Amino acid sequence: MTEGSASTVINRSAAEVFAALSDVTRMGDWGPECTGGRWVAPADGPAVGARFEGDNIAKAGPLTLKRWTTTSEVTDCVPDEVFEFVAEGYTTWRYELAEHDGTTTVTESFRHAPYEGWQKLVYGTLARRSAAMVKGMEQTLSRMKEALER
Repeated sequence: MTEGSASTVINRSAAEVFAALSDVTRMGDWGPECTGGRWVAPADGPAVGARFEGDNIAKAGPLTLKRWTTTSEVTDCVPDEVFEFVAEGYTTWRYELAEHDGTTTVTESFRHAPYEGWQKLVYGTLARRSAAMVKGMEQTLSRMKEALER
């Protein structure tokens, strides 16, 4: 398994943090790669089995390398505790929350099968994709923290 994680402490309740991170229409506000998201009908909010689309972009400086849309399915959803989804049936993204004295520790993680063949060379070696994903999670959590603590 290929996996990584990042954490931060947000000076807000778990309910406030969960409401923000499980609102896929705000995903573009947080992540450096995700530019937006929307629920796929009949879903209109976070629940196990709900599906949503996410628009993404990969850049190298000012140069756009790739744009794509993923379809994800919520696989675990416990209000104020966990929000998890699987993108394209491949990468599992998970947010775990732990509230303590009015602050919430948020841990974002990903996991997927190891790269094989040409993907191992391109994504694993040349693009260092796993390290880039951890850096992206750190940026996501930092942006979320900044927005919620305003």
